[in-house]
Amino acid sequence: MEDVLIECSPGISGDMLLGAFYDLGVPKKVIEKPLIDLGLKDLYQLEFKESKSCSIRGVKAKVENIDCSPIKRTWRSIKELILNGHLEDKLKKIIFEVFESLAIAEGKVHGIKSEEVHFHEIGAIDSLVDIIGVCAALNYLNPKKVYCNEPMLGKGFVQTEHGKLSVPSPAVIELIRQKNIKVFSNRDSIEGELSTPTGIALLANLVNYLELPSKYSINSYGVGIGNLKFPFPNLVRVYKITSFEDSSNNEQINPKREEISVQEAWIDDQTPEDISNFVEKLRIEGAYDVSYQAINMKKNRIGFSIQAILPKEKKEFFRRLWFDYSNTIGVRERTQSRWILLRRRGECSTTFGNIKVKQTLKPDGSIIMKPENDEVLRLKLKHKISTYEIRKIINESSKKFKAFENWK
Repeated sequence: MEDVLIECSPGISGDMLLGAFYDLGVPKKVIEKPLIDLGLKDLYQLEFKESKSCSIRGVKAKVENIDCSPIKRTWRSIKELILNGHLEDKLKKIIFEVFESLAIAEGKVHGIKSEEVHFHEIGAIDSLVDIIGVCAALNYLNPKKVYCNEPMLGKGFVQTEHGKLSVPSPAVIELIRQKNIKVFSNRDSIEGELSTPTGIALLANLVNYLELPSKYSINSYGVGIGNLKFPFPNLVRVYKITSFEDSSNNEQINPKREEISVQEAWIDDQTPEDISNFVEKLRIEGAYDVSYQAINMKKNRIGFSIQAILPKEKKEFFRRLWFDYSNTIGVRERTQSRWILLRRRGECSTTFGNIKVKQTLKPDGSIIMKPENDEVLRLKLKHKISTYEIRKIINESSKKFKAFENWK
């Protein structure tokens, strides 16, 4: 399975991404199928044309609005359209997340509830086509990982439904703040809107790593051309790549090696309640694990030693959490390697009915299955028998396993 690399050169927009995916080889029928399934077929015309920007060829995606309905759709109505649509679950989820982040950002900047954000504020029919089409294209390619370089935003002014707005637009600023996106800038920033709200919303929700892999080979690529004229090529490239981050970090190798970030601090001026709340915050935000214990510190004060094991790519985000939600004035940080057995979540049929379980793949190929602890506690309370008996019955009666995810 290949990875995907999106190259913002220098910015990003939905139509440029759509053109790049089509140029990469994603069929038009794949892009349009979810639009047809959602009943949007008669609201637009989509055309892909060979084009050039500063003599560099690519594909320009053009969406013509043929929607004659006077109805102004809100995020609430679009949400119902997506959730009630006959789309596969994975595609429905990513489409929903892109639109939701855009609606929340627009609601924030206009001071209204996200459900009340009007259709034109989260994009007219062209943005609807761009977002759903790009999500469908990425779902079709089904990459292991999606990489992207930091986009540039531009400067100046842009004409919108709300009149002339400064660049970057308020929605772009809120999306960047919301999703903690790194952007590239310099003092000689380019005049014009380089990155649109639709483009940033897609990037924020579809990209795994806002950085380039250290080593990779290019298998194929597509070029999407933008509408604005600059003294340089206005394009987005999408590559199919094979990345070589670490030969030992292969999903087929068990156990597999991965790099993690470890952050820790000693704190002696917060209450146990505050420390407990902070530890829970770290866990909620996606820490792999957090441990803490009471220690003796300077001036014979009782303090807490807190250590968090984190995804390496989120270390900057967690670094900010320490300073925003705890009293520490310093955080120790290091990158470490760890070896982990492949795991997957799923569902198993038992005497108690279907219950959620985890499977672990041992190096010798054998599989260990363990029921989720929440399920065990639920069954214990329901049947008034011991935890030991619950686990014994599950192990003896478990039959068909249905995986919710691949080994990872």
